[in-house]
Amino acid sequence: MQEVLEQGLAQVLGREVALTVAGRTDAGVHALGQVASHTGEPAPAWSLNAVLPADVRVLASDPAPAGFDARRDARSRTYRYRILTRRVASPFERGRSLHWRHPIDRAALDECAEALLGTHDFTAFTPTNTEHVRFLRNVLRSEWIDSEEHVLELWLEADAFMRRMVRILVGTMLAVAGGRFEAERFRELLLGAPRAEAGDTAAACGLYLERVSY
Repeated sequence: MQEVLEQGLAQVLGREVALTVAGRTDAGVHALGQVASHTGEPAPAWSLNAVLPADVRVLASDPAPAGFDARRDARSRTYRYRILTRRVASPFERGRSLHWRHPIDRAALDECAEALLGTHDFTAFTPTNTEHVRFLRNVLRSEWIDSEEHVLELWLEADAFMRRMVRILVGTMLAVAGGRFEAERFRELLLGAPRAEAGDTAAACGLYLERVSY
């Protein structure tokens, strides 16, 4: 998305633009509340939307205070992960949620979510080959909700996230909810265990960057 926006800005403004985004997303991840910043005057949102592909839209494009940086100035980010839990897949959820046909122990999911609150070492929940040097993150919100029939959503808010952190957390929680991991083992992972001890990485299609707070 960043490259697409930079190309659109260059087309509208007539100059190269280096964009800073608040949250990086892997291919297949959805961004509903992405925030970006760049130097110079902003381009009108309507002008950008006229040249952007149909799956990218700018909701607002406004001047910001001098020195504003969409990434460094963010106080927290909120992600949502969506799971379709019925046995039969839905064509309307294709590419928008993880289809999980296996039994789920909901109490185990809630126990894992509660364990995430506070500051922990998330080394186990990011790829081993990483540019991160600090693995402590403060989780402000962590809860599973029933958003609609057969759909579960994990809502996570933290001061910062690491690459694939939410997706690995979801994959590990589902392992706990399926009886393959003990909840106590999940809590032990938050002490800085290696990546190999956590669960699989959940599919990108279920993940949404909901909002960035400043």
